[in-house]
Amino acid sequence: MEDGNTSSEVNGTAQEAKGAAGPGPIDPAAAFRPEIERLMAENQKLASDKAELQDLALRRQADYDNFRKRSDRERAEYVEYAAMETCKSLLPILDDFERAIKAASSSENAALAEYVSGVRIIHQNLLETLTKLGLQPIECANKPFDPNIHYAVQKVEREDLDDQTVLEDFQRGYHFKNRLLRPAMVKVAVKP
Repeated sequence: MEDGNTSSEVNGTAQEAKGAAGPGPIDPAAAFRPEIERLMAENQKLASDKAELQDLALRRQADYDNFRKRSDRERAEYVEYAAMETCKSLLPILDDFERAIKAASSSENAALAEYVSGVRIIHQNLLETLTKLGLQPIECANKPFDPNIHYAVQKVEREDLDDQTVLEDFQRGYHFKNRLLRPAMVKVAVKP
């Protein structure tokens, strides 16, 4: 029986040791739980800050792209406007050429005809150069009057033509890249 006593003594001693050690097994993470929770909260805050900074960076990039596009568009408009102003300042010279050609064409002098031929060539070269820049003459004769592109300076009663038909232009009008640069001064037929 001694063997039985020995085994119960060992069991009793194990239970006493168990009771002395605590209610159950020791949790090793319990000591670090406050530190883990603090690190997790800090991680969440850093992730939130990162998301805000990424959003801010994307917004700044979009703002920069918009600024660059706007600057490019404004620069192109400036170049176009500068060319338009140049063409506009040269229109009186074109008008003078046209008047000189019209006045000299009625003469029958041979020397004058040769001179007029040279003036026509210069006029044509100037007109072609300005056309390459974007200048477009407005064709008016026998077209319906359009107050958006025509400026009526004279009205003539005519029964043989439709009402508000342009008879002739006194001063040619021009578009510049499909924008009205100068309206045409025209004579218009009206019904009596």
